[in-house]
Amino acid sequence: MTDSSKNWPVMSVAEAHAKLTAPGAPFEIEEKVIRGVTTRTWKNAPPTLRDVFLNGMRFKDREFLVYEGDRATFDSFGRATLTLAHQLIADGVKKGDRVAVIMRNLPEWPVAFWAGQLVGAIVTPLNAWWTGAELEYGLADSGTKVAIVDDERLGRIAEFLGKLPDLQKVYVTRHAGPELPATVHRVEDVIGTVNSWSGLPELALPDVPLEPEDDATILYTSGTTGRPKGALGTHRNMTSNIGAGGISAARNFLRAGEPLPELDATKLPQRCTLLVVPMFHATGLSATIGPTLNSGGKLVLMRRWDAEPAMKLIQDEKVSSTGGVPTIAWQLIEHPARSKYDLSSLMAVTYGGAPSAPELVRRISETFPGSQPGNGWGMTETTATFTSHMGKDYENRPESAGPAAPVGEMQIRDPADGKTVLATNAVGELWVKGPQVVKLYWNKPEATAETFQDGWLRTGDLARIDEEGFLFIIDRAKDMLIRGGENIYCVEVENVLYDHPDVMDAAIVGIPHKTLGEEPGAVVHLKPGGTADEAELRQFVRERLAAFKVPVKVAFWPETLPRNANGKILKTELKKVFAEG
Repeated sequence: MTDSSKNWPVMSVAEAHAKLTAPGAPFEIEEKVIRGVTTRTWKNAPPTLRDVFLNGMRFKDREFLVYEGDRATFDSFGRATLTLAHQLIADGVKKGDRVAVIMRNLPEWPVAFWAGQLVGAIVTPLNAWWTGAELEYGLADSGTKVAIVDDERLGRIAEFLGKLPDLQKVYVTRHAGPELPATVHRVEDVIGTVNSWSGLPELALPDVPLEPEDDATILYTSGTTGRPKGALGTHRNMTSNIGAGGISAARNFLRAGEPLPELDATKLPQRCTLLVVPMFHATGLSATIGPTLNSGGKLVLMRRWDAEPAMKLIQDEKVSSTGGVPTIAWQLIEHPARSKYDLSSLMAVTYGGAPSAPELVRRISETFPGSQPGNGWGMTETTATFTSHMGKDYENRPESAGPAAPVGEMQIRDPADGKTVLATNAVGELWVKGPQVVKLYWNKPEATAETFQDGWLRTGDLARIDEEGFLFIIDRAKDMLIRGGENIYCVEVENVLYDHPDVMDAAIVGIPHKTLGEEPGAVVHLKPGGTADEAELRQFVRERLAAFKVPVKVAFWPETLPRNANGKILKTELKKVFAEG
């Protein structure tokens, strides 16, 4: 497991964490009693999202947001945010009111989000991929008072506006259509267009008391089955990601025997992130926008993911990190035009939300020599990052999602009783605890009681934890197949398929069977030029896994497999492939 040529690692994960979290250390930990539960927290994390905003204002002249022809500095972003915040106060928004943000990744998105935070609202980012009826559900369930949307989303919710008694006002950005209804107003009438934000007045912060345990966000779960649930998160939940991301990189330096780098963002060159996951998702918001604003980084946005335009942006904007789901990394690696672009600025290609093949870790290191591959595990209910895995640790344990940030605790429990803690390396249900875990599900007391117990979150993931605390996600408990009494962990079969040189994307789903209950079926998307057929792929799996795990059928999908906004493959869609016969 170690690299003897570099004497790696020179210390264990536990030793590195102890060094980084000791009194006076940059990632010092202190215990707080939160809702009656003693919880480890980051002592030096920004207390609230207002503090994250103020930290960003230290970098006034740096560019913060880039989108096509729009560019905004931290100063102009701050002016626009404060102007919109004062408008929300004039609209009667008070602490605890819900303000929804519904738009694609636009510069106006973080302005709307932080304007709501600065007035003490519970900001509710709704899924921009939802239909009008789904958006109506989110607005009604959350009791949203003011919604800030883009033109496309306005079109989707227009027919429902009269059916939402709590919704008093809607703001729309980038509206090119006819006159608007009386309750809908243009964002540009308040803050102007992006490139004019620098001319707005410098207003004072709203005088609203904010504390770490105050409610800050409602983030809706994926909703792959049943109605999405709104996860009510606090300011501490949201800001805990800043420590979780930072300590992962610092741990790598210590384990390699290297001195810690400079951690003061004001003394470092600006980092640039190409953000290709949705801002309304916990990864985009909590793990990316918040830490980037806090440390003076730059965010480059795309209207939609497209590999070659992305490579041009990486070259032109000197992007240092990007990612989202494994498909994005694969497309950068496999693209025939990759050699036309200078991608040497890339330092990290990271992803989560879906299993990734061990081969991908190797290919990132080979293809982008200056870049570290990275992944992690988290959920909407953990406000994104709970474990992080980068660099050498990831290369040596490519099937793992990494160790938990030291404020977090993990247990593997018996799924049958939800109480018995299992031994090291035993497979069971993952339970987690920490300052990232949200308070409850909005308006869902029964689901809250089932999922949140004594500070612990029941994740529904089957997993194991090894001797050093590295997490291995085996499967979603509800997605595991049982073929004639034999458990089949889908991710195990998927990883074998990913190892085939022709396979770019793969998923295992259950095919109903009269006597066995269900059998495994594979849905595969091939790489450009890939020629593998069903017989070849079944034989490939047969040579590597037990016979009962071999897919009985293989279907070929013409493009990358359908995913929800969180990056999870929509297996309910794929099952339809096998519905006949």
